[in-house]
Amino acid sequence: MLDLLPDLFDQYANQLSLANVPFQDFGANTCFYGEIVTVDCFNDNSKVKALLATSGEGKVLVVDGHGSMNRALLGDMIAESAVKHNWQAVIINGCIRDAGTIATLPIAVKALGTCPIKTEKLGQGQTNVDVYFAGLKFTPGHYVYGDKNGIAISQSLLSI
Repeated sequence: MLDLLPDLFDQYANQLSLANVPFQDFGANTCFYGEIVTVDCFNDNSKVKALLATSGEGKVLVVDGHGSMNRALLGDMIAESAVKHNWQAVIINGCIRDAGTIATLPIAVKALGTCPIKTEKLGQGQTNVDVYFAGLKFTPGHYVYGDKNGIAISQSLLSI
């Protein structure tokens, strides 16, 4: 499947909210959906790394990096861990690095851009809290859908 959102909005427009920011696609997969798991962090990807090393079957990690363009919250090794643990996608309100390698991995990755500088690992940030960006409230346990047309959320799982 190459396009998911147009069909979902045709059928479920009243149950979906669309992100108002155009995120870039970085992973080899561009079409995805899953249950929202969240991280709220700023220039420290400790919590991102820890969560992506756990089972992600049917889940999408949504990371609010507060739009920082100064540090990358996801690199190739953490992305490889996400693939190994069956995460569907990672959405980052911030940057990634190792974009060339991540482009070869079978996972969807959306972010604002790239930055070659890694974060310090200070153990800072929160997990499984509501995060707000791109005009949306991402709530753990709700669902997110994405493709090259954008990102949308719903409170419940929609029939694909």
